[in-house]
Amino acid sequence: MISLGARVSHPSFGEGIVCGEEGTNWKIFFREGDQTISKGFDGFTILEYGFQAEESGVDMEYIEDALRNVLKEMEAIQHPVDLGEKWEGGNLIMQPGKSGLQNKEVPIEAFFHKIVMMRDRLRVLEQNINAHKVLTDEDKVNLQQYITRCYGSMTTFNVLFDNKEDYFVGEKKS
Repeated sequence: MISLGARVSHPSFGEGIVCGEEGTNWKIFFREGDQTISKGFDGFTILEYGFQAEESGVDMEYIEDALRNVLKEMEAIQHPVDLGEKWEGGNLIMQPGKSGLQNKEVPIEAFFHKIVMMRDRLRVLEQNINAHKVLTDEDKVNLQQYITRCYGSMTTFNVLFDNKEDYFVGEKKS
């Protein structure tokens, strides 16, 4: 059940935290700003449960700590990532190998946005693994190796980035 302080994932807005209640709606803070969403909406995935306000009132310190944690998490992944100028306004065209099938054309900006979001989610996964309280150091290292391999598989897309600091980097060969 959703309650104040809960961390949720919305199919369109991404991850957010329930920060208020307005009648039949929840007020939820997302990366792009606050959204008011009906309590009847059932498309949420609950990432972390909140708390039930007691008759004595809401524990504002708890809410503030939860918001600080979300903002800290978002700060770590949110910095401008620019598409290379030569790609602006361009399209990605996927051509099937079978004749008679239509090409699929996607604006490069939309494709680039998905690549950046994937990279940001890998970074959050990496942070969660490193901060996990139950995983052993060996487990963490093993999971980190998979993430590094994912980055390595994504190096093909580095051509889209304007700045080399934003590139995917896989395993370094010695």
